[in-house]
Amino acid sequence: MPPPLARIVQELKREPSRTGSIVITVFGDAIVPRGGSVWLGTLLAFFEGLDVDASVVRTAMSRLTADGWFERSRIGRHSFYRLVQSGRQTFDIATRHIYGPPVTDWTGRFELLLIGNSGDRGVAREALKNAGFGSPLPGVWVAPSGVPVPDEAAGAIRLEVSAEDDSGRRLLSESWPLERTADAYQKFMKTFEPLRGWIGRGERLTDADAFTARILLIHHYRRVVLRDPLLPTALLPSNWPGRAARSLCGEVYRALLPISEQWLDRHASNEDGPLPKPGAELSRRFGSV
Repeated sequence: MPPPLARIVQELKREPSRTGSIVITVFGDAIVPRGGSVWLGTLLAFFEGLDVDASVVRTAMSRLTADGWFERSRIGRHSFYRLVQSGRQTFDIATRHIYGPPVTDWTGRFELLLIGNSGDRGVAREALKNAGFGSPLPGVWVAPSGVPVPDEAAGAIRLEVSAEDDSGRRLLSESWPLERTADAYQKFMKTFEPLRGWIGRGERLTDADAFTARILLIHHYRRVVLRDPLLPTALLPSNWPGRAARSLCGEVYRALLPISEQWLDRHASNEDGPLPKPGAELSRRFGSV
Protein backbone atom coordinates (compact mmCIF):
# COMPACT_ATOMS: atom_id res chain seq x y z
CA MET A 1 0.00 0.00 0.00
CA PRO A 2 1.51 3.39 -0.96
CA PRO A 3 2.55 5.59 1.99
CA PRO A 4 -0.08 8.34 1.44
CA LEU A 5 -2.88 5.76 1.41
CA ALA A 6 -1.43 3.90 4.40
CA ARG A 7 -1.49 7.15 6.41
CA ILE A 8 -5.16 7.72 5.53
CA VAL A 9 -6.00 4.16 6.63
CA GLN A 10 -4.10 4.60 9.91
CA GLU A 11 -5.92 7.87 10.56
CA LEU A 12 -9.23 6.10 9.96
CA LYS A 13 -8.33 3.43 12.52
CA ARG A 14 -7.84 6.11 15.18
CA GLU A 15 -11.43 7.26 14.76
CA PRO A 16 -14.50 5.57 16.27
CA SER A 17 -15.68 2.65 14.14
CA ARG A 18 -17.30 3.88 10.94
CA THR A 19 -17.81 0.52 9.26
CA GLY A 20 -21.52 1.13 8.60
CA SER A 21 -20.82 4.54 7.10
CA ILE A 22 -18.13 3.10 4.83
CA VAL A 23 -20.56 0.38 3.70
CA ILE A 24 -22.97 3.16 2.65
CA THR A 25 -20.12 4.78 0.69
CA VAL A 26 -19.25 1.49 -1.03
CA PHE A 27 -22.85 0.99 -2.11
CA GLY A 28 -23.47 4.56 -3.22
CA ASP A 29 -20.18 4.94 -5.06
CA ALA A 30 -19.56 1.49 -6.52
CA ILE A 31 -22.45 -0.96 -6.13
CA VAL A 32 -25.50 1.13 -7.10
CA PRO A 33 -23.98 1.95 -10.54
CA ARG A 34 -23.60 -1.82 -11.04
CA GLY A 35 -27.11 -2.92 -10.14
CA GLY A 36 -27.34 -2.29 -6.39
CA SER A 37 -26.72 -5.82 -5.10
CA VAL A 38 -23.50 -7.48 -3.90
CA TRP A 39 -22.25 -10.66 -2.26
CA LEU A 40 -21.20 -10.31 1.37
CA GLY A 41 -17.87 -11.91 0.46
CA THR A 42 -17.08 -8.93 -1.79
CA LEU A 43 -17.56 -6.55 1.13
CA LEU A 44 -15.47 -8.77 3.41
CA ALA A 45 -12.63 -8.78 0.87
CA PHE A 46 -12.66 -4.99 0.71
CA PHE A 47 -12.74 -4.50 4.48
CA GLU A 48 -9.96 -7.05 4.96
CA GLY A 49 -7.71 -4.49 3.23
CA LEU A 50 -8.67 -2.00 5.95
CA ASP A 51 -7.92 -4.60 8.66
CA VAL A 52 -11.59 -4.65 9.72
CA ASP A 53 -12.66 -8.01 11.15
CA ALA A 54 -15.34 -9.95 9.29
CA SER A 55 -17.53 -10.09 12.39
CA VAL A 56 -17.58 -6.27 12.53
CA VAL A 57 -18.71 -6.11 8.90
CA ARG A 58 -21.42 -8.72 9.45
CA THR A 59 -22.71 -6.80 12.47
CA ALA A 60 -22.76 -3.55 10.48
CA MET A 61 -24.70 -5.21 7.65
CA SER A 62 -27.23 -6.65 10.10
CA ARG A 63 -27.79 -3.24 11.66
CA LEU A 64 -28.14 -1.48 8.31
CA THR A 65 -30.61 -4.14 7.18
CA ALA A 66 -32.62 -3.77 10.40
CA ASP A 67 -32.61 0.01 9.86
CA GLY A 68 -34.19 -0.46 6.43
CA TRP A 69 -31.23 0.31 4.15
CA PHE A 70 -30.79 -3.17 2.68
CA GLU A 71 -32.62 -6.43 2.13
CA ARG A 72 -30.76 -9.70 2.52
CA SER A 73 -31.13 -12.87 0.48
CA ARG A 74 -29.36 -16.21 0.64
CA ILE A 75 -28.32 -18.69 -2.01
CA GLY A 76 -26.85 -21.74 -0.34
CA ARG A 77 -24.37 -20.47 2.23
CA HIS A 78 -23.84 -17.12 0.50
CA SER A 79 -25.55 -13.90 1.63
CA PHE A 80 -26.33 -11.05 -0.74
CA TYR A 81 -27.39 -7.50 0.11
CA ARG A 82 -29.46 -5.21 -2.08
CA LEU A 83 -30.31 -1.56 -1.52
CA VAL A 84 -34.05 -1.33 -0.83
CA GLN A 85 -36.07 0.69 -3.32
CA SER A 86 -37.22 3.18 -0.67
CA GLY A 87 -33.59 4.16 -0.10
CA ARG A 88 -32.90 5.01 -3.72
CA GLN A 89 -34.09 8.61 -3.42
CA THR A 90 -31.64 9.23 -0.55
CA PHE A 91 -28.82 7.76 -2.65
CA ASP A 92 -29.88 9.69 -5.76
CA ILE A 93 -29.90 13.02 -3.89
CA ALA A 94 -26.52 12.24 -2.34
CA THR A 95 -25.11 11.27 -5.75
CA ARG A 96 -26.09 14.63 -7.27
CA HIS A 97 -24.71 16.44 -4.22
CA ILE A 98 -21.35 14.65 -4.28
CA TYR A 99 -20.57 14.22 -7.98
CA GLY A 100 -22.72 16.79 -9.77
CA PRO A 101 -21.64 20.18 -11.11
CA PRO A 102 -21.50 23.11 -8.68
CA VAL A 103 -24.43 25.50 -8.50
CA THR A 104 -23.96 28.61 -10.63
CA ASP A 105 -27.42 30.15 -11.06
CA TRP A 106 -28.97 32.15 -8.23
CA THR A 107 -32.59 33.25 -8.23
CA GLY A 108 -32.38 35.30 -5.04
CA ARG A 109 -34.92 33.01 -3.43
CA PHE A 110 -34.87 30.43 -0.65
CA GLU A 111 -37.19 27.51 -0.02
CA LEU A 112 -38.49 27.56 3.57
CA LEU A 113 -39.95 24.39 5.13
CA LEU A 114 -41.90 24.27 8.38
CA ILE A 115 -41.86 20.83 10.02
CA GLY A 116 -44.54 19.97 12.58
CA ASN A 117 -44.26 17.79 15.68
CA SER A 118 -45.30 14.53 14.04
CA GLY A 119 -43.79 11.23 15.06
CA ASP A 120 -41.57 11.07 11.96
CA ARG A 121 -40.01 14.50 12.56
CA GLY A 122 -36.63 12.94 13.35
CA VAL A 123 -36.62 11.06 10.04
CA ALA A 124 -37.51 14.25 8.16
CA ARG A 125 -34.75 16.16 9.96
CA GLU A 126 -32.06 13.67 8.96
CA ALA A 127 -33.28 13.56 5.35
CA LEU A 128 -33.28 17.37 5.11
CA LYS A 129 -29.76 17.60 6.54
CA ASN A 130 -28.54 15.08 3.99
CA ALA A 131 -30.26 17.03 1.20
CA GLY A 132 -28.36 20.22 2.10
CA PHE A 133 -31.02 22.09 4.07
CA GLY A 134 -30.01 24.30 6.98
CA SER A 135 -32.00 25.04 10.13
CA PRO A 136 -31.97 28.54 11.66
CA LEU A 137 -34.68 27.64 14.21
CA PRO A 138 -36.20 24.38 15.53
CA GLY A 139 -38.66 23.03 12.98
CA VAL A 140 -37.58 25.53 10.29
CA TRP A 141 -35.48 24.38 7.32
CA VAL A 142 -34.10 26.40 4.44
CA ALA A 143 -32.26 25.84 1.14
CA PRO A 144 -31.81 27.73 -2.14
CA SER A 145 -34.91 27.42 -4.31
CA GLY A 146 -34.71 24.42 -6.60
CA VAL A 147 -33.06 22.05 -4.12
CA PRO A 148 -35.12 18.81 -4.18
CA VAL A 149 -37.23 18.22 -1.06
CA PRO A 150 -36.84 14.61 0.14
CA ASP A 151 -39.95 12.43 0.39
CA GLU A 152 -39.52 12.21 4.16
CA ALA A 153 -40.34 15.94 4.38
CA ALA A 154 -43.12 15.97 1.80
CA GLY A 155 -45.69 16.94 4.43
CA ALA A 156 -43.89 20.14 5.42
CA ILE A 157 -45.39 23.59 4.88
CA ARG A 158 -43.43 25.14 1.99
CA LEU A 159 -42.80 28.86 1.49
CA GLU A 160 -40.42 30.97 -0.59
CA VAL A 161 -38.47 33.90 0.86
CA SER A 162 -36.14 36.48 -0.65
CA ALA A 163 -32.48 36.74 0.32
CA GLU A 164 -32.00 40.23 -1.06
CA ASP A 165 -32.39 42.13 2.22
CA ASP A 166 -30.56 42.03 5.56
CA SER A 167 -33.11 39.67 7.06
CA GLY A 168 -32.48 37.18 4.28
CA ARG A 169 -28.72 37.43 4.77
CA ARG A 170 -29.14 36.81 8.49
CA LEU A 171 -31.25 33.77 7.67
CA LEU A 172 -28.36 32.50 5.55
CA SER A 173 -25.69 33.00 8.23
CA GLU A 174 -27.79 31.36 10.95
CA SER A 175 -28.85 28.36 8.87
CA TRP A 176 -25.46 26.83 8.07
CA PRO A 177 -22.23 26.56 10.11
CA LEU A 178 -20.11 27.72 7.17
CA GLU A 179 -16.95 28.22 9.25
CA ARG A 180 -17.14 24.63 10.51
CA THR A 181 -17.74 23.37 6.97
CA ALA A 182 -14.77 25.41 5.68
CA ASP A 183 -12.54 23.87 8.37
CA ALA A 184 -13.73 20.39 7.37
CA TYR A 185 -12.88 21.07 3.72
CA GLN A 186 -9.39 22.24 4.75
CA LYS A 187 -8.88 19.04 6.76
CA PHE A 188 -10.04 16.95 3.79
CA MET A 189 -7.54 18.63 1.49
CA LYS A 190 -4.71 18.22 3.99
CA THR A 191 -5.52 14.50 4.22
CA PHE A 192 -5.68 13.81 0.48
CA GLU A 193 -3.19 16.27 -1.03
CA PRO A 194 -0.27 13.80 -0.50
CA LEU A 195 -2.21 11.13 -2.40
CA ARG A 196 -2.86 13.54 -5.27
CA GLY A 197 0.86 14.34 -5.41
CA TRP A 198 1.79 10.66 -5.34
CA ILE A 199 -0.58 9.87 -8.23
CA GLY A 200 0.55 12.98 -10.11
CA ARG A 201 4.13 11.73 -10.09
CA GLY A 202 3.00 8.69 -12.07
CA GLU A 203 3.33 6.17 -9.22
CA ARG A 204 1.38 2.97 -9.86
CA LEU A 205 -1.41 1.54 -7.74
CA THR A 206 -2.72 -2.01 -7.62
CA ASP A 207 -6.41 -2.35 -8.42
CA ALA A 208 -7.09 -3.18 -4.73
CA ASP A 209 -5.26 -0.06 -3.51
CA ALA A 210 -7.00 2.06 -6.14
CA PHE A 211 -10.42 0.82 -5.01
CA THR A 212 -9.55 1.39 -1.33
CA ALA A 213 -8.28 4.90 -2.10
CA ARG A 214 -11.40 5.69 -4.15
CA ILE A 215 -13.79 4.58 -1.40
CA LEU A 216 -11.93 6.42 1.37
CA LEU A 217 -11.71 9.54 -0.80
CA ILE A 218 -15.50 9.62 -1.25
CA HIS A 219 -16.12 8.51 2.34
CA HIS A 220 -14.21 11.54 3.66
CA TYR A 221 -15.54 13.94 1.02
CA ARG A 222 -19.19 13.04 1.45
CA ARG A 223 -18.94 13.58 5.21
CA VAL A 224 -18.24 17.23 4.41
CA VAL A 225 -20.15 17.88 1.21
CA LEU A 226 -23.45 16.35 2.39
CA ARG A 227 -23.49 18.94 5.19
CA ASP A 228 -22.66 21.71 2.73
CA PRO A 229 -25.73 23.43 1.20
CA LEU A 230 -23.71 24.07 -1.99
CA LEU A 231 -24.79 27.67 -2.03
CA PRO A 232 -24.41 29.70 -5.23
CA THR A 233 -21.06 31.45 -5.61
CA ALA A 234 -22.68 34.85 -5.04
CA LEU A 235 -23.55 33.85 -1.47
CA LEU A 236 -20.17 32.38 -0.49
CA PRO A 237 -16.99 34.02 0.85
CA SER A 238 -14.43 34.76 -1.87
CA ASN A 239 -11.92 32.34 -0.31
CA TRP A 240 -14.43 29.50 0.12
CA PRO A 241 -12.41 26.20 0.20
CA GLY A 242 -15.24 24.05 -1.12
CA ARG A 243 -14.22 24.80 -4.70
CA ALA A 244 -10.62 23.69 -4.18
CA ALA A 245 -11.76 20.59 -2.26
CA ARG A 246 -14.10 19.57 -5.07
CA SER A 247 -11.34 20.07 -7.62
CA LEU A 248 -8.94 17.89 -5.62
CA CYS A 249 -11.56 15.19 -5.06
CA GLY A 250 -12.58 15.13 -8.71
CA GLU A 251 -9.00 14.99 -9.96
CA VAL A 252 -8.05 12.08 -7.69
CA TYR A 253 -11.35 10.27 -8.29
CA ARG A 254 -11.06 10.37 -12.07
CA ALA A 255 -7.45 9.17 -11.86
CA LEU A 256 -8.48 6.22 -9.66
CA LEU A 257 -11.67 5.27 -11.45
CA PRO A 258 -10.42 3.06 -14.33
CA ILE A 259 -8.10 0.86 -12.26
CA SER A 260 -10.47 0.70 -9.28
CA GLU A 261 -13.21 -0.59 -11.59
CA GLN A 262 -10.85 -3.42 -12.53
CA TRP A 263 -10.97 -4.60 -8.91
CA LEU A 264 -14.77 -4.78 -9.11
CA ASP A 265 -14.55 -6.62 -12.44
CA ARG A 266 -12.28 -9.25 -10.91
CA HIS A 267 -13.59 -9.63 -7.37
CA ALA A 268 -17.18 -8.38 -7.04
CA SER A 269 -20.29 -10.49 -7.64
CA ASN A 270 -24.01 -10.66 -6.95
CA GLU A 271 -26.67 -13.38 -7.13
CA ASP A 272 -26.17 -13.77 -10.87
CA GLY A 273 -22.37 -13.82 -10.95
CA PRO A 274 -19.95 -10.96 -11.76
CA LEU A 275 -21.43 -7.50 -11.31
CA PRO A 276 -22.85 -5.92 -14.47
CA LYS A 277 -20.88 -3.12 -16.09
CA PRO A 278 -21.75 0.39 -14.89
CA GLY A 279 -23.76 2.81 -17.00
CA ALA A 280 -22.35 5.90 -18.69
CA GLU A 281 -23.29 8.10 -15.72
CA LEU A 282 -20.30 6.75 -13.76
CA SER A 283 -17.81 8.22 -16.25
CA ARG A 284 -19.57 11.60 -16.03
CA ARG A 285 -18.93 12.03 -12.31
CA PHE A 286 -16.93 15.19 -11.54
CA GLY A 287 -17.13 15.89 -15.26
CA SER A 288 -16.63 19.64 -14.88
CA VAL A 289 -13.37 19.28 -12.92
